[in-house]
Amino acid sequence: MKSPELSEHYKNRKPSVIRSAQIKCNKREDIDSITVINLAIGNINLPMHPSMISRLQGLGRDSFQDGVVKYTSSGGNQETKDAFLNILASDGVNTKDIHVNITDGASAAIELIMLGVCNSGYDEKIMLFDPTYTNYLDFARRLNIGVLTHARRIKDDGSIADFDISKLKKLFKSENIKGLIIIPYDNPTGDFIEQPLLEQIAKLCVEYGIWLISDEAYRPLYYDEKIGFSSIWLLDENTVPGITGSRIGIESSSKIWNACGLRIGAILTDNISFHEKAISEYTANLCANSLGQEIFGALANESHQSIQNWYEKQKFHYKDIIIKLSEEFKKQIPGVIVSRPKAAIYFIIDLKNVVEVTFNAIDFTNYCAEEGRVKIGQNDYTLLLAPMSGFYSNKKLGRKQLRVAIVEDYNLIIKAPKILSKLLNSYSLHRNF
Repeated sequence: MKSPELSEHYKNRKPSVIRSAQIKCNKREDIDSITVINLAIGNINLPMHPSMISRLQGLGRDSFQDGVVKYTSSGGNQETKDAFLNILASDGVNTKDIHVNITDGASAAIELIMLGVCNSGYDEKIMLFDPTYTNYLDFARRLNIGVLTHARRIKDDGSIADFDISKLKKLFKSENIKGLIIIPYDNPTGDFIEQPLLEQIAKLCVEYGIWLISDEAYRPLYYDEKIGFSSIWLLDENTVPGITGSRIGIESSSKIWNACGLRIGAILTDNISFHEKAISEYTANLCANSLGQEIFGALANESHQSIQNWYEKQKFHYKDIIIKLSEEFKKQIPGVIVSRPKAAIYFIIDLKNVVEVTFNAIDFTNYCAEEGRVKIGQNDYTLLLAPMSGFYSNKKLGRKQLRVAIVEDYNLIIKAPKILSKLLNSYSLHRNF
């Protein structure tokens, strides 16, 4: 008798280092007696936009009252597509020639885009800025697509080293790059690509015939009002001649709209051929979540002023917490390097000056998940953070770095620096025991 075998891909597959600690923590026998502050993933703990809440509450009453939930078209409901276009138009973008495909979250959009711009095998490459959102690396491996990275360095003062546009040009010239993925409002670093630099990048993409793919899930979340927002959709033929037909945008309901569990994302493009082929490919998935589309579709009818007011509310919330939290980490852990986020909802803690040479952030986060326990006041806590090695293509990098996601209630988040300090001490004792 012979047992069936797993594929080599499944044999070698492990949970991402970002998610694995959460899985381990859920198995703890003492889980009911401690408070777990989870800052490892961008699972936002805030209410959705009021119009979306109203739609949610109306499910089964105002819509789907007959109990029938059908497939939508593979490209998505028109109202849901209109919602993404309305959001973009509220920023002053002319959306006339932008085509929309609705997907099951931005993750499905990423995979679909990679399939559309790069052939399988490692001759053709997708280019990323390193460190990068970990799913780009995972999807590239799944699809057997080559990845080339342009490294960014976190300096000792917490700033991100200046972008080297000349190095990017050399790579474009020497390598077989088919698409460049950028995150102007960056996950994981919190860095921000300003519009003038984005224009330079776009001009290079046009010169070398490379798709410019922009993940703009965090687009409104920038914290220096003097700079203004940045987007590939602000580019035009006057600023970047030839840009038309080479842009692909990634959108999501998860972040600025606080609806991670809806699993609604979108591909936006000004290339009609890419749009049509993406729909053809997505017919294999049938359609995106029908209920999620119904809820997010409420934003199609929101005024532009209402959308902008919502943006300001979200920015105020995150900016305040980021400033207070980053200062508290430096206070509680002298010598720690904390990145200075300009955008999004993340920052990086670099522990290289305060831990032993052999310290490994993956081992530490697993310790916190499986047995870490410290007392603050009358309560016991542990802390989940993301080891940065999961965001680098070179896994030797980021061994002493952690990413913080601003996702929990303020009263919990503000305790994180003291908890981390205590956990580092207990971990050191644990290792030396």
